[in-house]
Amino acid sequence: MTEQQQIERARAGDPRAFRELYEAHVDRVYRLAYRMCGDDDMARDMTQETFIRVHERLAQFRGDAAFSTWLHSIAVSITLNGLRRRKRTSGREHDLDEVAPMAAAPLARAEPDLRDRLRTAIESLPEIYRAVFVMHDMEGYNHREIATALEVAEGTSKARLSRARSRLRDALDDFAPEYAR
Repeated sequence: MTEQQQIERARAGDPRAFRELYEAHVDRVYRLAYRMCGDDDMARDMTQETFIRVHERLAQFRGDAAFSTWLHSIAVSITLNGLRRRKRTSGREHDLDEVAPMAAAPLARAEPDLRDRLRTAIESLPEIYRAVFVMHDMEGYNHREIATALEVAEGTSKARLSRARSRLRDALDDFAPEYAR
C-alpha cells in the first residue's frame, strides 16, 4: 500500500492506517525534536503533540508537498513553540548517546570533548539557525523541504544554514584550526 493510500484510509477513519503512518515517521520526528530541544522527555512530548496535531489536521493535508514535509513542518513548529513556552536555554540533562533510542539507527561516536563542545555549540545557536542546521546537516532535509516546513524562502534557509555553520566553526575553531576563518 502506498503512503497516499494510507493517508486516504486514515482520513476515512481507519486507525490502522494512521498507526502505519505513525510507525513510518515517528523515529525521524523524534530525532528532529530531540536534536532541536536536547531533552528526551520534551522530545517525546513534542513527538506525541506532533502526531496528535497531524491526526486532527489530516483532512487539511492537500498533497502540495510530500507528507513527510508537511509532517515535519508541524513537528518543527510544535518543538519551537515548546521551547519558547518552557523557555529552556540550558539544563539539558541528557546526552544524545545516553538516550534510549527510539530509532533503529545506531548513533555515531565522536571524541568526547569534541562531542560535548559540538552539542553545546549547537544548543547555543539561535532557534532559527539551529532548526535549519539540525534539519539539513543532521537529518538530511533539502532546502526546499526546510523552506516549506519553516515557511521561509529557500534562500533564507540557505542563508541561515551558512550562518549556523559559521557560528559553529567559530565555536569549535580550537579543535580544527584549519577550518577557522
